[in-house]
Amino acid sequence: MRLRRTPLPIFAFLASVVLFAGVATAHGVTTRFDAPIPLTLLFGGAGATVALTALFLSATVERTPTGMRRISVLSSGTVAALRLTARVAFLAIFLLVLAVGSVGPANARDNPATLFTWSVWLKGIGLLAVLFGSPWRTLAPWRTIYDGLSKLEGKQLALFDYPDQLGDWPALVGFLALVGIVENLTRIPDSPRLTAVLLAGYALIMLFGGVLFGTTWFERADPLAVLYRLFGRVAPLKIDGSGIDLRPPWRGCLPRVRSLSLAGFVVASVYTVSFDGFTETPEYQTILFWARDVTGLGSVVSVPLYLGGFLAFLAVFALVAMVTQRISGSAKRGGTRESWREMALALAPTVVPIAVAYEVAHNYPFVLQQLSRLLTVLGGTEIELLGWLSLPAFWASQVLLIVLGHLVAVVAAHYVALEHTNRVASVGRTHLPLTALMVGYTVLSLWIISRPVAT
Repeated sequence: MRLRRTPLPIFAFLASVVLFAGVATAHGVTTRFDAPIPLTLLFGGAGATVALTALFLSATVERTPTGMRRISVLSSGTVAALRLTARVAFLAIFLLVLAVGSVGPANARDNPATLFTWSVWLKGIGLLAVLFGSPWRTLAPWRTIYDGLSKLEGKQLALFDYPDQLGDWPALVGFLALVGIVENLTRIPDSPRLTAVLLAGYALIMLFGGVLFGTTWFERADPLAVLYRLFGRVAPLKIDGSGIDLRPPWRGCLPRVRSLSLAGFVVASVYTVSFDGFTETPEYQTILFWARDVTGLGSVVSVPLYLGGFLAFLAVFALVAMVTQRISGSAKRGGTRESWREMALALAPTVVPIAVAYEVAHNYPFVLQQLSRLLTVLGGTEIELLGWLSLPAFWASQVLLIVLGHLVAVVAAHYVALEHTNRVASVGRTHLPLTALMVGYTVLSLWIISRPVAT
C-alpha cells in the first residue's frame, strides 16, 4: 500500500535546511560548521523528523510495497562483453597500482597508487554500489585471477567445503582491520609502498582462501565484497542480469541477513564511518591524549579505543533487538516466539541506510577531491571537481543525506515490524526501540559533522 498523503512537516524541515545553510567540514574540507540556527534546534528538528516519520507510517501504511520497474534491457552478449572489459581493465589497474606503489614517488599526494586505492577504489566503488548495486563480483582482481586459474584447470578450484562455523566472521574481522584500523588509525594510506604491500597481501589471502574453499570464500570472507553488497541493498537503480530495475531504496533492506556475524558487520559499517568523523574532533583528541597518559601505550591506544567503541555500538544494537523481541512477542506471527538473535537478523538490514547516508555524506567530497588530484598527477589538465560546490550547499547536502538516510531506515524498520506482528496497532510499539536508536544516531551524526576539525 502506498502512502495516502505526503508528510509535509518532514519536507518543510528539509527545505528549510537547504534555504538556511551555513558552512561545513568533512574529508578534505577544513572549515568549521557554522550553522545559521542554534545547533540544539537543528538536532531537535532532525530527530523529530525521524520520530514523526515513524509515527506517520504507523498510522498510514499497512503492508510492504513491492513495486519494481524495469527501465532498461541490454542483450546478454552486450552485458557479457561489458563485464569482461571491466574485469580485465580493473585487473590491469590493480597490477599497475602494485608497480607504481612499489617504485613510484614516495609522496602519497604524488603517487597514483595511494590516490586511487584509498579514494577512487575503496570509497568510490562504495558510492557506485549505493546507486547501482555492488559491482565487486565483476571487478575483484583476485576473483578474476581465480576464475582464470579455474578455466586453466578445467574445473572450479576448491580443496575443501567452506566451513559453516566460519560464517561471515572473516569478512567482519577483515573490515575492522582494513577500514577501521589500517585506513583510519595508521600511516599506511600515506605510504605508497606500504599500500602496495597491503594490497599484495590482501590479494594473496583472498586467492589462497579461494583455492581452499572456492567462490564461497569470496562471498563471505572478502570484507569489500560484503561491504559493497550491503551498500547495494539501498540502490534505487539495481543492475540485475541484463537489465536495470528501478525500486524503492528500502526494498533491499527488508530481507534479513543470514548470520549474526553479518549483523555485526552492519553495525561495524555504521560505527566505523562515524568513528572516522569523530577522530577529527577536539573531543576525540581530548580522549586520545587522556588514554595515552593513563595507559602509557602511546598512539597505539587508538586501536582499543576504536574496538571498545565498536563493542559499545554492538551492545546497544543487541539491546534494541532484545527489547523489540520482547515487545513483539505477544503479537508474533504463527504463534511461535522468536529469539532476540532472529530479531537482530531481521533488524540489521534496516540500519544499512544509516551507514550508507553517512558514508556518502562523509566521503563524496573526499572522492571528488582525490580524483581531481589523481587526474592532475596522471598528466591531465588541472580540474577541481568540487569547484561547483559552495560551502552552504555542502552543508545542506550533509544534513539532507543524513536525515534522508535515517528516513529510509525508518521506513524499512516499519515494514520489518509489520512482518513481526499480527496487528497493525502493535506496529508502533514494536518499532519504538529502533526508532529511538535512529533518533539518537541522527543527532549524534549531525553533532559529529558540526564539530570543528582538530589540527
